Amino acid sequence: MSNIVNKKFHFSTPFLIGYKKFSLPIQTPDGVPTWPEVFPVDKINELRKNVGEHHFMAQMMLKFTPMDNIRLDPGKIQLYSHEFNPTNAKIGDWAITGAAVYWDPALGHKNTDSSVCVLIFRDDKSHNIFLHDIMYMVVPDNCPQPLTYQCDIVLDFLNKYKLHRLAVETNGLGNALPEILADKIANRGGGIYVQKITNNTKKELRILNTLEPLLGAGRIFAHTRIQQTPFMAEMLGWSPIGGIGHDDGLDAFSGAINATPIPCRPHDHTTRMYTANTNFKI
Repeated sequence: MSNIVNKKFHFSTPFLIGYKKFSLPIQTPDGVPTWPEVFPVDKINELRKNVGEHHFMAQMMLKFTPMDNIRLDPGKIQLYSHEFNPTNAKIGDWAITGAAVYWDPALGHKNTDSSVCVLIFRDDKSHNIFLHDIMYMVVPDNCPQPLTYQCDIVLDFLNKYKLHRLAVETNGLGNALPEILADKIANRGGGIYVQKITNNTKKELRILNTLEPLLGAGRIFAHTRIQQTPFMAEMLGWSPIGGIGHDDGLDAFSGAINATPIPCRPHDHTTRMYTANTNFKI
C-alpha cells in the first residue's frame, strides 16, 4: 500500500520549481500608494487606523510580524480627570453615547487570577472608548463564599454610577454567578439586568484584536484613577503569546468594549408645553 502511495505522489521535479514570489504592498516603504486611484494616501491612513498596525502590516504591507514581537503601548492611552456628567451625557467636552459594565470573575484570592469589573463609556461619533473605572477585587482567604462576597461589591459599583445592566463572563467559574446575582438583585429591589457572556475565542486574541487597533488610532482614553491600579503594568508586560504576567484587567476591558452598551442620553431637556386645538366640530 505504501509503495502505491509513494508512486502516486512522486514528482520528477520539485513542486513550483522556477516560480518566483511576487508581492505588491498597498504602498511603497516611502509611503507612495501602489494604486492611488483606489487607495490614495488619506484612505490608506484611515485604513491603518481602523485595523491597527499589526493587521495593516500583515494584510496590506505583506510583512509578517512574529506574535512574540507584538506589544500594547500604555503610552498611547490619553488620560483625563473629568467625571461623567449625566445631565448632559458628557465627559469634559466629549459627548457620551453609551456605557458598559463587564465583570470577568475569579475567586479573587491573593496570588491568583484577579476578579475584575470594568466600567467604560463610549463616544460612537468619534469611536472613542473611555476606561472610566476598574475594580480588582481581593477576597479574604477565610471567606466561605467568595462569589457571593464579590456580588455585593459589584452591585454597589453599579449603584455608584446609577447603571442597570451588568455583563458577566460565564465561562467556567462565572457559570454560577447569574443565579447568585439574581438573588442579590431581588433582595435589593430588582432593577438590574444581567447579560451572560460566553467567550470562545482565545483570550490573547480577544485582547489583541480589540485593543491594538484602538490604541494605534489614539481612541482609548482612561481616567487618571486607572493609574492607581495594576492595569497599566498589565499592558506594559503583556504579550499575545501569553505566559507573561497577569492580563485579567486587559481581558475585562476588551470584554466591556465588545459588550452591548447601555444608551446614554442627556437629562437636561426642558419640558415642552403643548396646547391641543379644541376648536373643531364633530
